[in-house]
Amino acid sequence: MAIALSQLIAETDQLLDAARFNDYCPNGLQVEGRPYVSKIVSGVTASQALVDAAIEAEADVLLVHHGYFWKGENPCVTGMKQRRLKALLDNDISLVAYHLPLDVHAELGNNVQLAKRLGWSIEGGLEADNPRSVGLVGAPVQVQTPQELVAQLAQVLGREPLLIAGSQPIRRLAWCTGAAQGYIDKALAAGVDAFITGEVSEPTVHFARENDITFIAAGHHATERYGVQALGEYLARHFAIAHEFIDCANPV
Repeated sequence: MAIALSQLIAETDQLLDAARFNDYCPNGLQVEGRPYVSKIVSGVTASQALVDAAIEAEADVLLVHHGYFWKGENPCVTGMKQRRLKALLDNDISLVAYHLPLDVHAELGNNVQLAKRLGWSIEGGLEADNPRSVGLVGAPVQVQTPQELVAQLAQVLGREPLLIAGSQPIRRLAWCTGAAQGYIDKALAAGVDAFITGEVSEPTVHFARENDITFIAAGHHATERYGVQALGEYLARHFAIAHEFIDCANPV
């Protein structure tokens, strides 16, 4: 089976409501390849390693969360950017990327998918006044100590998170995948006991300690593996085409 690339993009754009996001990069089709799609390879970031793996897997589309053409980057097609684009174009592979639309989607999004794997219930958005809040607020299956919570994350994600432990047991928590350490103030305002994200900045540690809130940096890559995987699986079922998720390990 094969589907027209144009139809795949149109329906995915609509599914994720991509046009409504003011994002840091273009969402949807970033590099155009062959006009028909019978296999999608998905992954977190369109690194050279993932591009090479997609070529080896004979993909028609490479579907990622972190694509190219970010605001503020050098627009010249040289060096690393030239090599990546040349590999895609030489092999007629389309690059399709969804950033914020994939973070916030209510079924396939990174934050919902992370909660699903941890068994967290979802109460609502971390930004209560934002209908497209990136982060979420909810609760663990049962009350946990900070150490129990970080052990569960380590088991599910396959990496050891950084823990700044507060003094309170975890009854309610907030989370936002990726590089959302700056949202810790929103988590504190939401009255939760813990905030989980991917990365950490130096001031975040002081904020957590001085406000007695548990903070966990569980890995940018590790927390954002699941949205693009869920989207790839959805598209494979919907269009009756093949899909393969390829995880290029990243310690951050």
